[in-house]
Amino acid sequence: MRMGVLDVGSNTVRLVIAETDGAVPLPVHTAKRQLRLSAHVERGGHLPAEQVDRLVEAVRDTRAEGRRWGVNRPFAFATAIVRDAPNRDEVLDRIATEAGVQLHVLPGEVEAELTFLAARRWMGWRAGPLALLDIGGGSFEVAFGRSRLPDFAIALPLGANLLTREFFRGQDPPSPHRIRLLRRHVRHQLRDVAARIRWEAPRTAVVTSRTFQQLGRLCGAAPGRSGPFTTRTMTRSDLGRAVERLAALPAAERALLPGISLARAGQSLAGALVAHTTMKLMGIDEVTICPWALREGVLLRCIEDGSSEWWDAYGLEAREEGVPTAVPLMLRPLRGDGATTAADPSSPVRRPG
Repeated sequence: MRMGVLDVGSNTVRLVIAETDGAVPLPVHTAKRQLRLSAHVERGGHLPAEQVDRLVEAVRDTRAEGRRWGVNRPFAFATAIVRDAPNRDEVLDRIATEAGVQLHVLPGEVEAELTFLAARRWMGWRAGPLALLDIGGGSFEVAFGRSRLPDFAIALPLGANLLTREFFRGQDPPSPHRIRLLRRHVRHQLRDVAARIRWEAPRTAVVTSRTFQQLGRLCGAAPGRSGPFTTRTMTRSDLGRAVERLAALPAAERALLPGISLARAGQSLAGALVAHTTMKLMGIDEVTICPWALREGVLLRCIEDGSSEWWDAYGLEAREEGVPTAVPLMLRPLRGDGATTAADPSSPVRRPG
């Protein structure tokens, strides 16, 4: 059986087709449309009409490609770039009408839970208590747990592109003063979450997302051609030196560094500052870079649940009531997994405190 995931992110629209007959989603085809929506966001987060036109076309094309691979209805979702846009409803309506795809808009806490599930399955139970960090373009997700779902999950407005726009607009490279302001902002936002992670003292810290993958490569991790099963780690000290390298260069020159793509060079410094400040605040000396993230989490949830009812029900609720602030469906117990399920389905994700 094949399933597909269509992910609308800050920089790309990506389709992943996977075989899901077993317990592990095995990718058989991927397609990517590079849009760089984050580079065109207007002040206040609006997506301009011409960018929405490009987005509709990209979603339409990837949906057609999914059909050629035997997937008529991919699990389609948009992350913070669309979720936080003031004209979000207009964007979603146009995609539904003109591309024939109903995009789900997942709250950041749901993204954190699904990504945690993917990281747990990749790392295995021997990883013990697990802390997850994921830096996106618009938000930063943190989760911690001892089981297959996190004990708490939270999303913060600390995405690499968002912070670049807020703190570094018009400065390339940014001044030391602006860098200090960004670090101070990150420390303020993360104070309570970092205290919780230090208290939990996780055995393993795992990071996901393209931001962390590129930073890991810059810090000496193996390139992608070495395959997903190559162990990749990154130390806080190496990341600190990488921050200094990135801060000294304009975006065009950062793109020449190992691992830093042209599309993400402009936001790479902000991402590195968030990553380094977070590791320092949480007392994390080393992280493991996990190749599985949100897309794999969606597929794993469907495989382990045995159906896509949770996805359909969640999408219906979100359309009728707007994006919920709690996570009522993600915490619903999965079949045959009683000992490792989380709280009652009506309970929200536990926030740090």
